[in-house]
Amino acid sequence: MYYDYFCTMKVEQIYTGCLSQGAYFIESNGEAAVIDPLRDVSEYIKLAEKSNSKIKYVFETHFHADFVSGHLTLSKLTGATIVYGPKADPEFEAIIAEDNQVFNIGNATLTVIHTPGHTLESTSFLLKDESGKEHSIFTGDTLFLGDVGIPDVAQRYKGISKEELAGTIYDSVNNRIKPLPEGILVYPGHGAGSACGKNMMKETVDTLANQKKINYALNGTFTRNNFIKELTDELPEPPAYFPSNVKLNQQGYLDLDKIIKDSSKPLNIDEFKTLSKNVDTIILDVRHQDDFKDGYVPDSIFVGLRGGFAPWVGSVIKDVDQKILLVCENGQENEAITRLSRVGFDNVIGYLEGGFNSWKNSQEETQTIESISALNLEELVNNEISLIDVRACGERKSGYLNESFSIPLNSIESKFESIDKSKKHYIHCAGGYRSMIACSYLKQKGFQNLVDVKGGFASITKNTSLEILKEN
Repeated sequence: MYYDYFCTMKVEQIYTGCLSQGAYFIESNGEAAVIDPLRDVSEYIKLAEKSNSKIKYVFETHFHADFVSGHLTLSKLTGATIVYGPKADPEFEAIIAEDNQVFNIGNATLTVIHTPGHTLESTSFLLKDESGKEHSIFTGDTLFLGDVGIPDVAQRYKGISKEELAGTIYDSVNNRIKPLPEGILVYPGHGAGSACGKNMMKETVDTLANQKKINYALNGTFTRNNFIKELTDELPEPPAYFPSNVKLNQQGYLDLDKIIKDSSKPLNIDEFKTLSKNVDTIILDVRHQDDFKDGYVPDSIFVGLRGGFAPWVGSVIKDVDQKILLVCENGQENEAITRLSRVGFDNVIGYLEGGFNSWKNSQEETQTIESISALNLEELVNNEISLIDVRACGERKSGYLNESFSIPLNSIESKFESIDKSKKHYIHCAGGYRSMIACSYLKQKGFQNLVDVKGGFASITKNTSLEILKEN
């Protein structure tokens, strides 16, 4: 959580690492506003209580694709008015603001700056303090630190090309944001790790002056035409769950409290086995990868809570209506259900009571994932083994193992059929989290000869003398 105090006005950034997402709480003279809240809204209500303020507005920068926002729940619980920028078309009561419209929050103000391109309704909000001085701008997914939002991320606007949207982003950033006072702070909607951009910085707040120096969208590195080419070149496919999240944010959703109540069902071994036999049900194991490899319920998919959990669930499982059975450590059930619901996966039908230990102690069948160290891998490489690299294409550009085959984890569903099941495959990612997800997924698809490289590429480069190649 990042705090910024100015006079009696207060700005707090509530950053969620799992989603690489920033929400914002602004308070002045007893009134507050929240920008882009997550679905679990208790944090914002606590902040209002702590500052003895009333949440007056919930501002949405656009219809989010990568998470389900908390605008409807927060509005219902606090009476706050929901505000979108121009071109938004929600199916619930909200203010559709005009460009340059001003909203008062205590003695501070937020000015609407329509900045389309990422989506047509994308809007930034300029905060002025009690003296009327420009303080900061909340840019949503239009301008990131070091980057901009990629166009048409949810594929909502089929009639508009990605090139047209990229050009619109360029115009929005350069005509509406760049001319603002250089001293203001830039508060983006996401940081590094989000699928809404291509190459974001790890930092989560910066000055506009610094962004005008280092951000290729602002510093004159590219002409408009060259910017369009740069932004749309090798544009990644959006995760399959994105359109579903847009729909939930635009049309409505169930409150998280109800989802948790309906999903928190402890299941004994027999109940769990019966439900797992349904073809429309998947077993999701959210323990640590080291625990998973040593033993798991057959046909489980691994996505650990101690990593980029929600986005990888969405990338691997894809269908938000998928029925899910959970295997987790005791006491982590609600956390898993909450984090699944943040990205629209509301259909958890129960969890294994007592966790994996209850399954193991009942003498039920288990499966394991073979794992080797980077040093062990080095001893085998000369034998022409099959190496699969599941890192993103951008990561691979900085270095890769000779003869390794690139299958980014987010595309494994569409590419696994090209992998030879008769061979033994050694799978690595950057640090060992994604490779275990890949191993579990491929195992469920019938692959038997899989080996996880513990510690991933980081361990390979640190602990071996294997040749690392780089793209020219």
